[in-house]
Amino acid sequence: MKALHFGAGNIGRGFIGKLLADAQVELTFADVSPVLLEALNSRHGYDVHVVGEKASVEPVKNVNAVNSAGQEAIDLIAKVDLVTTAVGPTVLEKIAPNVAKGLVLRHQQGNESPLNIIACENMVRGTSQFKQHVFNALPEDEKAWVEAHVGFVDSAVDRIVPPAAAGTTDPLEVTVETFSEWIVDQTQFKGPLPTIAGMEPTDNLMAFVERKLFTLNTGHAITAYLGQQAGHATIRDAILDEKIRLVVRGAMEESGQVLINRYGFDPQKHFAYIEKIITRFENPYLHDDVERVGRQPLRKLSAGDRLIKPLLGTLEYNLPHNNLVIGIAAAMHYRSDEDQQAKEWAELLEKVGPKAALAQVSGLPEDGEVVAQAVSIYEKKH
Repeated sequence: MKALHFGAGNIGRGFIGKLLADAQVELTFADVSPVLLEALNSRHGYDVHVVGEKASVEPVKNVNAVNSAGQEAIDLIAKVDLVTTAVGPTVLEKIAPNVAKGLVLRHQQGNESPLNIIACENMVRGTSQFKQHVFNALPEDEKAWVEAHVGFVDSAVDRIVPPAAAGTTDPLEVTVETFSEWIVDQTQFKGPLPTIAGMEPTDNLMAFVERKLFTLNTGHAITAYLGQQAGHATIRDAILDEKIRLVVRGAMEESGQVLINRYGFDPQKHFAYIEKIITRFENPYLHDDVERVGRQPLRKLSAGDRLIKPLLGTLEYNLPHNNLVIGIAAAMHYRSDEDQQAKEWAELLEKVGPKAALAQVSGLPEDGEVVAQAVSIYEKKH
């Protein structure tokens, strides 16, 4: 089996690329970084540092790399059996035109074997959104063939992969936590399901997408935002702060009640899953900065993301949401000179004030109770 993976960054190398390589898939990375491309093509492998109670170094071997903006990537799409991505939600639209060209070439070359495309991004139904970008770039007369021969498979991915430690000179070195979860929508595949250890098929993907979004992502973001406010540097420092821990656990329990109502999750099992997530945040071997985890506040405060979406669920089922609102107020305080969205958020706050700014970004009614409550908490800490 042959695969092309877009994105040779930490998540690409440490998570999806590693699972594919471990499954003996003939793997080629596609990226635009000359440093990463040169290192991968000269060494054809790298080490993954898995950290936790049982630390290990696991080698990835027999990989190659091509420039994702070049003809080689297009040529490979015409030949491979699987295309995966870990490029970040905003980059999917940028790689879509080359993917479309590869699919046209595949048709021209008469390759009728099924191809499956899986966007492994931190977003809800990311592959379905990617499909729209690809179809926007496809000639009209190619769309029916692509629809018939190419599966666009949505997935839910979960693994904490922090940036490389300061002082590391090896561009391929990557550190990951022990835990990983890659769940795919088995109803969307074309042809037989590939057998890849660590890839779990389900026919109820949205339950797992929202479980991860409402638990790991919600908790991670609130830990980061409260942590930055309290002057903590890392996620571990923040979650070990008892005041922060209470709010984070409370928010995940509030969002958890939404999942229990919506998908019939077993309450005991779900609350055990919350405790497992908190333990992951405490991992002493993962040096994850609160500033990094909090980045892109405009996206994280939007209606479909990790703070507002679970809150909307609590309103739908008439459930408590005080801790989620504390998290939203903390997100309003987030500042970073390294993040464009943080600058845009600060400018918007300055321009229209907190009530209008939160309503504009989140889609919540400006005169609603939740916005008033969040702004009240925000102003107390201002």
